[in-house]
Amino acid sequence: MAVSNNRAPLTLQIGSNSNSLNLVGLHLSCDWIPRSRRCRPNQRSLVVRSESRGQEERTKQQQQQSPLTLEDVNPVGLGRRSRQMFDEVWRKFSELGQISRTRESETDDGLLLKDGPSCEFSVPGAPDTTVLVVGATSRVGRVLVRKLMIRGYKVKALVRKDDQTVIDMLPRSVGLVVGDVGEPSTLRAAVEGCNKIIYCATARSAITGDLNRVDYQGVANVSKAFQDYNNRLAQLRAGKSSKSKLLIAKFKSPECLEGWEARKGTYFQDVIATKYEGGMDAKFEFTEIGSAVFSGYVYSRGGYVELSKRLSLPLGRTLDRYDGLVFSLGGNGRSYVIILEAGPMADTSQSKLYFARINTKVGFCRVRVPFSAFRSVKPDDPPLDPFLVHTLTIRFEPRRQRQVEASNGVSQDLRSFKLIIEYIKALPTGSETDFILISCTGYGIESTRREQVLRAKKAGEDSLRRSGLGYTIIRPGPLQEEPGGQRALIFDQGNRISQGISCADVADICVKALHDTTARNKSFDVCYEYVAEQGNELYELVAHLPDKANNYLAPALSVLEKNT
Repeated sequence: MAVSNNRAPLTLQIGSNSNSLNLVGLHLSCDWIPRSRRCRPNQRSLVVRSESRGQEERTKQQQQQSPLTLEDVNPVGLGRRSRQMFDEVWRKFSELGQISRTRESETDDGLLLKDGPSCEFSVPGAPDTTVLVVGATSRVGRVLVRKLMIRGYKVKALVRKDDQTVIDMLPRSVGLVVGDVGEPSTLRAAVEGCNKIIYCATARSAITGDLNRVDYQGVANVSKAFQDYNNRLAQLRAGKSSKSKLLIAKFKSPECLEGWEARKGTYFQDVIATKYEGGMDAKFEFTEIGSAVFSGYVYSRGGYVELSKRLSLPLGRTLDRYDGLVFSLGGNGRSYVIILEAGPMADTSQSKLYFARINTKVGFCRVRVPFSAFRSVKPDDPPLDPFLVHTLTIRFEPRRQRQVEASNGVSQDLRSFKLIIEYIKALPTGSETDFILISCTGYGIESTRREQVLRAKKAGEDSLRRSGLGYTIIRPGPLQEEPGGQRALIFDQGNRISQGISCADVADICVKALHDTTARNKSFDVCYEYVAEQGNELYELVAHLPDKANNYLAPALSVLEKNT
């Protein structure tokens, strides 16, 4: 877990008049602080600027009279107390500039901006961006639609029915498209002309069929329809969509195995290795059931086997235009090492090796490996340049294998392996996210249906990661109906949060993630800041207070991992 030493101060300006209070900016950040470092007084500064010297002198006198306690110098406690102290002030000032529904006697359009968005809320490029909101009538969707319109976005809403009840729930400026996420044929018109998609629909019942149709298959259908639209658009422009994956290898016939070489070797470079020779073997074959299988065993100490091929990419295609690799694999749950050889094609002796470790599970899975995850074999070598990659290798070695029980409960031999390879593709790169998915952490759901809900949500997340689109997956805590921007937010990875969050704050995170480069290809949990139970406060989670003047999302997500 990355630890940031940056400390954001709390800044207030208090006018000379005793009756005036101007809130200029409020932004607090509590980075991951180990328990052993909480009592260091020089890790958090509280800056209060006052235009009145008399007020400063009175404050100093009060501080000299009152003795300091441990809580006064605790950076975490200091930040929390500051937020509590100015909570009411922030609540009042956060209401300024908010646009509410006007009276019916004044206008018939409900929430409708006559002269466009105000400069305070407008986002550059928003008028040229069309956002499709799937689930616009949900609790988050209703708030999200209005936040997008206030900032100048063009909004389309996918609804199952266009009856009067649905029409009354949304502003009239929203373009309604009737469709069903479970019916792919109805989604083509919905994604037409859209630049980004925010999926906040969820099943209304705990029936497994409904959960799979909306939370799993619905995400897969919408992402595929969006990909197909981008491909059609690129073909009309005599090109190829920048959001399309590049096929490196697909094993659907025996001819696809040509060029792949199964090899074996050892990490020992002297004759002593022969003393520990226990045998090893590897083969790559196309089975009768139509699968390409790389299998074998390694009983030699320090031995390994690998499958390698020199890449042959289409003309004009280089891997520097892509974000990483995705493997569709199946087998018995072993871990493997992916090795990329990069260097000049004319002289391979100058090539350098880069590796990344991947884990598989029993059965089929898809593993996404960004190029940023590859590390050089030699510490002095420069970082990987995907443009120079010319050889791909999949290596199996007995060390670092984890025990996986078979379906019959019998432990398997960690020195044998079986890997079914379906395809290898390169994922497109980009700076912004294309598809935002609102999932859930599971808290707040009845225990009797929590497991099946999370299973469907996780399947939907996996389908989005496989699509090749730039994604952002938000897992909020239990949703609450209350104003946003009132309390600090915690962003985390690892299923450790348990508190709730307002629908308005979730909608605000979605809006900020549309153009935030740190949000691309990231999954994270979010909830309100809370005080950890005694004995469980090992780390203080990253906490940021929403602020209109500052983008709290970028510093919160910069410490989180990608492709998770």
